[in-house]
Amino acid sequence: MGLNMVGRLLKKDYQVVVYDPSEEVRKKADTLGAVSVTSLEELAKKLVAPRTVWLMVPHQVVDAVLQELVPFLEAGDTIIDGGNSPYKESMRRAKELGGHGLSFVDVGVSGGPQGAAGGACLMIGGEREVFENYEDLWQDVATENGYGYMGVSGAGHFVKMVHNGVEYGMMQALGEGFEVLKKSNFQLDLQEVARVYNKQSVITSRLTGWLENAFAQYGTDLTDISGSIAQSGEGLWTLDAARELGVPVPIIEGAVDFRKQSEHHPSFTGKIVSALRNQFGGHEVTNK
Repeated sequence: MGLNMVGRLLKKDYQVVVYDPSEEVRKKADTLGAVSVTSLEELAKKLVAPRTVWLMVPHQVVDAVLQELVPFLEAGDTIIDGGNSPYKESMRRAKELGGHGLSFVDVGVSGGPQGAAGGACLMIGGEREVFENYEDLWQDVATENGYGYMGVSGAGHFVKMVHNGVEYGMMQALGEGFEVLKKSNFQLDLQEVARVYNKQSVITSRLTGWLENAFAQYGTDLTDISGSIAQSGEGLWTLDAARELGVPVPIIEGAVDFRKQSEHHPSFTGKIVSALRNQFGGHEVTNK
């Protein structure tokens, strides 16, 4: 997603400096027209103050990146976390970075690699003044009207977390429904079913369209797709938040439990969900 976002910003005439530990990724960024560097220190030196640094990294390494990066920044600089970070961690980071005179913005980014290239959906948290100062950036990164201010620090990642929990439930429903279709006696063409479902039915959606694409790519038996579903944690975070708030979420909870159980009990429902993850997120889901 980060590389696709770089490409989108370059097309909008931004000057972009890129750091990634992978030399291959840095070379791709150079090919797109960005300037790649080999360290975070060099990144900070290349950027003109007040700097804007957009992180697109796994949530597990955000603190490590910040620990290395912050000493090279100055008061007035802004850090944007566009990854899927736990919202309480984003609240903590905003407070800690504020102590250094740095602004921190948590941005939930939805749409996968395709959205990053063609226009994503942005859920933004942080100080409203900072949000407003970056209005042009949000417009250029997002699809048309596809961004919004969610509230104080942590709100952007909180809204994205719930979005991902809902996503779990929606994909689970498609998976279960299509397994029922597959096991019926009607010998249904599941690709054709997905196509028709996606023509102004009540369940018309990008997910249904992606499922049609998956059947076209892998065949309706999804033979090469794993029935064990990987998960990155956001559904579980949503469950934890719901419990803290006293909100029952049986559908999301069932979808999270299904993913855990699928490791040892793969199924066609699991294949459907895995195929969807591949279509919108580029996740590796083929049998090995």
